[in-house]
Amino acid sequence: MDIQLKRGLLDVCVLAAIKNDDSYGYKIIKDMKPYIELSESTLYTILKRLESSQMLTVRMFEYQGRLRKYYHITKQGLKRLDEFNDDWKEMLAIHRFITREEGSNE
Repeated sequence: MDIQLKRGLLDVCVLAAIKNDDSYGYKIIKDMKPYIELSESTLYTILKRLESSQMLTVRMFEYQGRLRKYYHITKQGLKRLDEFNDDWKEMLAIHRFITREEGSNE
């Protein structure tokens, strides 16, 4: 898979993982695991990139005596998810075109 395409997809996956509830790194990885394997180093690179792009915010919270970073999706992050959904519809149409049966006039 093209590395830039994969990078963009992973960004959207992380945004989707925190869309409904704020979350922290380990939980994000755990929530995504049934769908996609993601290493901690890759996740934290993505989280930093999304924070820099103002698609999420970070707050620190103490949990069992340790500070834990919680990530919250912003309006820009939600907008990116909406844009992805629109882009995906176009990608599906392209896929249907590419995989259409030879000689089909559909």
